[in-house]
Amino acid sequence: MLHHTPFGAARLRSTVCAVFIAACALTATAQDAPQINLQRSTLSAGMHQIDVQLAATPAQRQTGLMFRKNMPQGEGMLFIFEEAAQQCFWMKNTLLPLTAAFVADDGTIVNLADMKPQTTDSHCSAKPVRYVLEMNVGWFAKKGIKAGSRLRGKVFQAGK
Repeated sequence: MLHHTPFGAARLRSTVCAVFIAACALTATAQDAPQINLQRSTLSAGMHQIDVQLAATPAQRQTGLMFRKNMPQGEGMLFIFEEAAQQCFWMKNTLLPLTAAFVADDGTIVNLADMKPQTTDSHCSAKPVRYVLEMNVGWFAKKGIKAGSRLRGKVFQAGK
């Protein structure tokens, strides 16, 4: 026969409470961590290759490059949206200075915006786009890539 005592119930509550606190701590840590295991693809801009992580889901796009302390030159993150719309980005919890390239369906860069770390200033596309490529600030300028330049890769509709 099983007999519950107040001591046993208290121990059970204590254990459940400890498990709950540990789960909350893990969740908070995961939310404050950079996402580094996203699917990858390769883009080209003229003779330059770009290794990109693909942020294709709402959760992936929301986190973006937040909490990243560094990003190798030649790497970036490509944000993929379901429909073309005016896309606006900010840099809350983003530690790296970045340039956003707002990209049309065919891979043409519509406009570029340099963004300062840890700010909530909005940086928006000049017209509706489905893609935004974030790279280290200055990468596009150093490579001579500007609005009107074309990116190529299988992720763009024209490349499918």
